[in-house]
Parts: sequence; C-alpha cells; structure tokens
Amino acid sequence: MAEGTTMCDRKESGIRTAWKKTDQIGSYFVTEWKPLLAVTVSGLIYNIGLLAGPWFEGRLAQCLLDVFAGEKFFADMLLLVCAYVAVIGFVQGARYIKRFYVRRFANDINRSMKQVLYGNLVHKSVGELEKEGAGSLLTKAVSDVDACAEGIRKFTTEIFDTGIALLAYAAMLLWYDWRLALLCLLFPPFSYLMAEKMKTVVERSNAAYKESAGHLNTATLDRAGNAVTYRIYGCEKQRSGMYEKQLEDYEKTAVRAGMQVVAMPPLYQVISMGSTVLILYFGSKNVLNSGWAVWNIAAFTTFLSCYGKLAVKSSKAAKLFNSVQRANVSWKRIRPLLTEPPEETEEKTAGAVSLKLDQAGGAYPGGKQIFDGLTISAKPGQIIGITGPVACGKSTLGKIFLGEVPYTGHVLLNGKELSEYSDKERRSMVGWQGHDPELLADSVRNNVALGEEQIDVCRELSRVCLDREVSEMENGIDTLVGSRGVRLSGGQQARTALARTLSHAKPLIVLDDPFAALDRNTEEEIFRELKAMSKDRIILLISHRLYLFDQMDQVIWMMENGQTQTGTHEKMLQIVPEYANLCKGWKEGADHA
Repeated sequence: MAEGTTMCDRKESGIRTAWKKTDQIGSYFVTEWKPLLAVTVSGLIYNIGLLAGPWFEGRLAQCLLDVFAGEKFFADMLLLVCAYVAVIGFVQGARYIKRFYVRRFANDINRSMKQVLYGNLVHKSVGELEKEGAGSLLTKAVSDVDACAEGIRKFTTEIFDTGIALLAYAAMLLWYDWRLALLCLLFPPFSYLMAEKMKTVVERSNAAYKESAGHLNTATLDRAGNAVTYRIYGCEKQRSGMYEKQLEDYEKTAVRAGMQVVAMPPLYQVISMGSTVLILYFGSKNVLNSGWAVWNIAAFTTFLSCYGKLAVKSSKAAKLFNSVQRANVSWKRIRPLLTEPPEETEEKTAGAVSLKLDQAGGAYPGGKQIFDGLTISAKPGQIIGITGPVACGKSTLGKIFLGEVPYTGHVLLNGKELSEYSDKERRSMVGWQGHDPELLADSVRNNVALGEEQIDVCRELSRVCLDREVSEMENGIDTLVGSRGVRLSGGQQARTALARTLSHAKPLIVLDDPFAALDRNTEEEIFRELKAMSKDRIILLISHRLYLFDQMDQVIWMMENGQTQTGTHEKMLQIVPEYANLCKGWKEGADHA
C-alpha cells in the first residue's frame, strides 16, 4: 500500500510539474525527460547502427564476387552473413526500445494534456461552455489532443529516424566520394521546398476538417439526444437529410486533409531518388577507375544503398513536415484550454452567512438588463421564495451567486462583496441545484455522494422521498442512471439532484424550481426537510408553484419589466395584485385536486 501511494504521489507530482507551463510544448518534453532520455540513447544506437546495413551489403556483394572468382570460400560468406544478422539484430533491438519509450512518452503527454484540459473545462462557466458547443469541445478534448500527441510522437521519432540517420548517411556518402555526394545531395532539399509550399494548404485543409468534425459531433449528439422528438413530430427524414449533408461535408474535408498524407510522400520520394541516375553514371566510372574516386563493387553497392536509404528518409522528413503542420492546427485549437488550471485544494464548508442585496441587478455580458433595484436582507434560518412570470430573471438571479452572471449594485455575503470572493471561497458558501438536474452517467450512489464515503446516501434519499423508489430498482443505490439521468423519470432526476445538493449543504443554498416534476404531497414532505435544515443556513427557493409560499419567510416578486418587489407573503398579497392572483389560482387548483 505504501508503495502504491508513493507511485501515485509521484505521478501527481509529475502532472503538477507539467502544469507549470501547460500552454508551452516544451514543458511537456521537460516533464517527460526520463522516457525521452531512453528514446535518445536507444535512438542514437539504432540510427548510427543503420550504417551497418549499407556497409555489410557492400561487403556481401564483394564477397560473393570473390567466391565466384575462387579467391574466397563459402564459409567466409557465411561468417559475414552471421555477423550481419547479429549486428542487425542488435540494432533492431535498440529500435524496439526506442519505439516503446516513444509511445510511452506520447501517451504520457496525451494524458497530461487531457488532464489539464479537463481541469480547465470544469472551472469554466456554463455560458462559456455553451458558447464553445458540446461537439467542438468533444473534438478538442479527444481528437485534437490525440493529434497533438501523435504529432509530438512523430516529431520525436523522426528526430532520430530521420535527422540523425540523414546526417549519418550523408557523412558516409561524403567519405566514399565527396564530389558525387554533394552532387546527389542537391536533390533531397527540393522535397522540403515542396513541403514548405504545401504548408498553407495543409493548415487550411486540416482546420476545415477539424471544424467539420466538431459540427458532425454536435449533430450526432443532437441526433442521439432528440431521437424521440424526431419520431413524435415526424421530422426524421428532414433531420436525417441535414445530418447527411453534415456527414458529406465531413467526408469531403477529411478527403482533402488526407490527400497530403497519401499523395505527397511518394512524390517527395521520387524527387529525392532523382540522383540515382547520377550515381549509376559517375559511380560506374569510379569502378572503372575513370572517375573522381577508385571504387570496387563493394564501394559502389554501399554508396548506392546508402543513398537509397537517405532518399527514403528524406521523403519521410518532408512527410513529417506536413504532419507537424496538421498537429499545429490542433495545437492552436486547444492551446487556449491548456492554461494552468486553478490549484485544487481541500474545500471546507464555511460557517453561517448573512445575505444582503442592495439595488442589485443582473444582465448577461453584452446583453440588456434583466432586472434591477433588488433590495433584501436575510439571515440564517430563513427560506426566501422567488417567483414571477416566465423569463423575468429568476434563474439569472440564482446564477449571480455562482459567479456565472455579472451583477450591478451590491450583493453582500457576511458584509463582503460577492465579487471579492475567490471561486474557492464562493464554492464553500454557496450550494446550487439548477433547473436541469445535470446528473452524472453513474450510479445513484455516486450522483448523491460524489465520492464522499461518509455520506449516508440512503438517508439523503429519504429526505427527498426517493428512498423507496430507489430500493425497488434493480441494483438499488448502485443502479446506473444513464447519460444525464435518462433512465430516471423527471421527478426522480430532480430529487436525485436535490439529494446531492442537500448532502453537500452550504450556508447559502439556491434551488431553481426543484419541485417542478413533483406532486403536491411530495413537495410538502421535502419542504418540511428544508425547513428543518434551514436553521443555520439561508435557502433561496425559485419556483413558479406557489402552494407553499405562505410558509416562506420572505418573497421576491420579479416582473417582466425588470422591477422587483420584496416582503412577506402577506405584504405581497396586498401590494402586488399579480402575485395575489397567482396564489389564488394555485390555491383553488389545490382545492379542486
């Protein structure tokens, strides 16, 4: 156990180190220096060892001629072959080690990037996430990160498999005949020039491909999430047609982006191999002792083989250039999400708080004012009801306490401006249940407890009148709820989310329409629990159901024109006719139920 803990600590330490400059590629190389060191050592051995291939091929060709001439024996040939196999085996072993650690290096970077990206996503506001779009985020979190990690892997691999190998092959060519070598080495650079010319095309086509992939992911999520709606309203054909158009656009952009991968490398290789004609001509003159150097068959074969391998490596380098450009497109997309996330420390719930709003107002950034002039004070033990017409700003008021919506005027917690608190401090004071339950694709237990083992999940479910229903499920509290709670009814989803909020109760709790999908009796039972637990906390209850508003300590009435009224239930009945009429309607409806 101690060893496991130590390993975990080391991994977490490594991750924290990677986060120091998470928007810089170089930081990931520094963090993963150990596997990179193994790659370096094994890569040098492998690529320098590649020179043995052309050398042995030349010696074998010469030995074969000598055997035919009777100057050497078959045993000499066999000994040379065995030495060749042994050396190549050693070199390929180094290659295996290099590839293993390169893959490990890339996987570690992939994991680190995804952890950093996820750490930033969970700290973004709902508005920022909605603006980005689920499909685009999915593409960035998976596809783009994978592309970056793969680009880094290829770059690291090709530094050795191409860069060092090219230098080694070039040095060998220069050793055998520097004049012919210089003449032949004029051709490979044309591959790089062509790759450079393709840079803009590669980036543009891959940017279009990534954007189309994001749109396709969005369309796929929409298709899966709204399948029932499509069937009910008979619009499956229309929506399928739109999906097909998106799929067609994705396929077209994928083909364009893939053309460089398939079509360009052979062209790069043809260009690099152009010097073969020069080697055949001038090399044959060297063999005949009429050229720049004096060669035998071994030297000719070694030079030709060495240049052939250099040409192949050169074409791969040009291919790598295009691969790096594709990875660069993905890096530009995810880099804004790879900034250093806030350091996560243990969060302790604050003590009781006082609440005061003085001429407070709310508006979305760049949007019109939704409400204004709200003034109210509250202390622990109070439940404040918030109601009003549709789209009057009730949910907006609730989101102010989460820091999701900017506000005007003053919102004071314990006498301190809400905007002056850090996110961590605000989270320690404010609990929240939104209009949408936002359940995890996990069990009922984990949706309520969120990993805190000390929480009595059954007790929390009983507080929201859900314990009996859950006990009748196939696996009880360990029953999986599905994506966004799809396996639960609307009322079960709402109560599961409410149980989660109450089990992690904060001094200030904001509940946005928690009873919308419940019957009146269940609502009354849950409200009694809220009253009992409100002794040392403030509860803001947003609702359009007014059965229980006569039990509220204070009421906030929000109007369509942005104005607000506050007071007790009795006072509001007198000064706000709309409120009085709504309460009467709900009372009469209850009496006839």
